[in-house]
Amino acid sequence: MNISPIGQQRWTAREMCLVAVMSAVVFLATFVPKIPIPLGYAHLGDAAIFLIVLLAGRRQGIWAGCIGSAFADLLGGFPLWIGPTILIKFIMALSFAFIVEKENEGKVLKSFLTFIALVAATLIMTAGYTIFGAILYDSIEAGLASAPGLLIKSAVNIVVFYLAAVLLKGNVVINK
Repeated sequence: MNISPIGQQRWTAREMCLVAVMSAVVFLATFVPKIPIPLGYAHLGDAAIFLIVLLAGRRQGIWAGCIGSAFADLLGGFPLWIGPTILIKFIMALSFAFIVEKENEGKVLKSFLTFIALVAATLIMTAGYTIFGAILYDSIEAGLASAPGLLIKSAVNIVVFYLAAVLLKGNVVINK
């Protein structure tokens, strides 16, 4: 069932509730498993965002990713990062959605295009946080110091995405 048809501008109550619940999922996946890295922490929130984009649709996934990640920054003690996080997660989720939407529904998880979408989206995220780290801390070195941890976090999130998608695939319909 397509809960976000193309051309629909207004939100239904169902969509708003879905975004609220999925924002909570992103928040928990971001906030609970905190692994310290330079300038922040690693988490599984990106895997949750990718799954939500794939399973609930682009619009819901982008909103849930931005809201859940921003709340994690706010409640996690990183309010300075809320603005950059919203922008970075928006671009990350949108780029993933644009690439994945080109694939046939039955082949999404087995597609090399999906893997490319995940890599591209996580590289965008890594570049975004590296650039904003350099700006916010007025140091290119500080921004670059976070890049290795962000790349490792990206790889872990890609693996977790595939594991969760395989486990969930039989129970849900992939939504474009």
